Amino acid sequence: MTTPYEHWPLHGLRIRTPRLELRLPDTALTDRLAAVAAAGVHAPDRMPFSVPWTDGEPGAVARAVFQHVLSTIANWSTADWALSLAVLHDGEVVGRQDLTARDFGVTRQVATGSWLGLAHQRQGFGTEMRAAALHLAFAGLGAESAVSAAMTDNPASLGVSRRLGYLPDGTAVAAVRGAPVLLQRLRLDRARWEEYRRVEVSVEGLDACRGDFGA
Repeated sequence: MTTPYEHWPLHGLRIRTPRLELRLPDTALTDRLAAVAAAGVHAPDRMPFSVPWTDGEPGAVARAVFQHVLSTIANWSTADWALSLAVLHDGEVVGRQDLTARDFGVTRQVATGSWLGLAHQRQGFGTEMRAAALHLAFAGLGAESAVSAAMTDNPASLGVSRRLGYLPDGTAVAAVRGAPVLLQRLRLDRARWEEYRRVEVSVEGLDACRGDFGA
């Protein structure tokens, strides 16, 4: 007898916080996620991402998001994976939280990235959804460190990292829209995560897909 998600158990993974649920989206949920991105993620005169994926007409942005999520599944391997999770609040898609790693079985290090639709910002969701991803990484998969980066003029993202215990880890320069931008690198080790964890998180369905992470 087959079980749900037998051939792709990652679709059965659920991460929950007091207000949010994170899960790998199916086709219908990916379409809703794409619509949130098309409605806007930031002011048009700003670009908070080192890869300017939000440039373009709304339809093109939505299509790019849809294709990207599908590509993370198609290109998944235990040596190089990108878990691209839809974030839901009261059943409504509000944004996306990514957790990525290369050679995780060796490095025990993950990286995070995320975005929220404009209508869902300034409500504390960014901290809660990153806390959910970190719980999966540290408590669920046995990570030893997590890294992130944000432009130095992005106080919202830097504030999330600060609240969760990340420490500065140097800077880097990236080319965005043909101009140089300064990125603040950040790092969180297991001890700091334990010290700063405040959000209650539960994980369901991990045992069925743990091996897919190389854990």
